[in-house]
Amino acid sequence: MGRPELRSHSRTPSPRRTARAATLALGVGAVLTLSGCSDTLKHGFLPYGPDVAVDNDRIINLWNGSWIAALVVGVLVWGLIIWSVVVYRRRRDDAVLPPQVRYHLPLEIMYTIVPLMMVGVLFFYTARDQSELLSLEKTPDLTVGVVAKQWSWDFNYVNADVYETGVMGELDGGKGIEKELPTLWLPVNKRVQFNLTSRDVIHSFWIPAFLRKMDTIPGVENSFQVVPTQIGTYKGKCAELCGEYHSAMLFNVKVVSQADYDAHVAALRAAGQTGSLPTDLGRSKLPVDPGHAEEAGVNQ
Repeated sequence: MGRPELRSHSRTPSPRRTARAATLALGVGAVLTLSGCSDTLKHGFLPYGPDVAVDNDRIINLWNGSWIAALVVGVLVWGLIIWSVVVYRRRRDDAVLPPQVRYHLPLEIMYTIVPLMMVGVLFFYTARDQSELLSLEKTPDLTVGVVAKQWSWDFNYVNADVYETGVMGELDGGKGIEKELPTLWLPVNKRVQFNLTSRDVIHSFWIPAFLRKMDTIPGVENSFQVVPTQIGTYKGKCAELCGEYHSAMLFNVKVVSQADYDAHVAALRAAGQTGSLPTDLGRSKLPVDPGHAEEAGVNQ
């Protein structure tokens, strides 16, 4: 019996299907075009835009560029997979497998070099922006020592020689709970340097509005600078799982005028909160309800 001959199958799409495909393509294009005008899409679905802090636009551009590159690659790969599945699918009258190709040197070289080039481009822009964002060459207008602890925060305003301290409490999600959280005060349009450390375990200092976060590690001081450019109240949190009450490790950030910042510093000084809190005050020295001490894991 001779070898069955492989036949090519070509189908001409019907006008109705062509019209549906064209309508769908136009609809998707219109949605993407209209969505391009929205701030949400321009900001890459990040929590805030470039007007909240200096260099936020740099972070947003890097984020969006990475997603666009990933989307292009994804569409290309998905398209090739679907094309291969449709074009080279087995028909009912196909009696044998198509010719099996084991080696194709040009293709192998292409799909080795092209990904290396893409990784190189992403690495270049990431390294460039990261170096700029983590640079400490510029002289800060004020320095804030951030000390993380289970499960709250202390803020040492180094230049003013005063401090703000937070005490871990139960958060029930009710209204007004923000007033019980520690609050970090920052003057608008001033360069702030954060020096980060921890009393106990690894935490992560994160202010989503500033599009920056950094780990706080016991015995290690990490630093970065930021210039807030918009007055307002923002949220801060710990972004590293650090224990039972990690979700309650929240704080407020108030970006205010210089006059309001000076008034707050004066109020801290009048309250006797002068100097800097040492970094050896762990959970064992926090005020806790004795009835819940064992439950919270606090050694009295």
